[in-house]
Amino acid sequence: MSEKSMTIIATKGTLDWAYPPFILSSTAAALGYNVTMFFTFYGLQLLKKDLNLSVSPLGNPGMPMKMPFGPSWFKGINWNIPNLLQAGVPGFETVATSLMKKTIKNKGVASISELRDLCLEADVEMIGCQMTMDLFDMKRPELIDDISVGGAATYMERAGESDINLFI
Repeated sequence: MSEKSMTIIATKGTLDWAYPPFILSSTAAALGYNVTMFFTFYGLQLLKKDLNLSVSPLGNPGMPMKMPFGPSWFKGINWNIPNLLQAGVPGFETVATSLMKKTIKNKGVASISELRDLCLEADVEMIGCQMTMDLFDMKRPELIDDISVGGAATYMERAGESDINLFI
């Protein structure tokens, strides 16, 4: 019986969109899958040495605004703020990011750095997209060690032999 394999294309570089590819990759690796992650366009941000990710609630109507905020009597209140208001309130993205990071910590959820390290320890292959690096003038020293750099052909080689291919 051959080893199962999975590839994931990570295209988004925000804090909330960073969780799915790393959780799925680390879980698949723990289950014995051979996992390859391909980071392209904004997803390439997830390979930077200095992770400074934020949440963008604008255009994300599914984002709950029910997070720990303010005094204890506020807890449980659903802060349902329309997108139009989010766009017009200076600093709203910073507040949403702070609330999300606080919620992640309070719930004992691993950070993106921890999940990324877990994937590396589990021998998940991480490939940064060369074309994206060229497009955004990103240099290899900006990215973490233990990854490779390749193009679409590199990804296609892995995906063509994979049991599961995901686009996130």
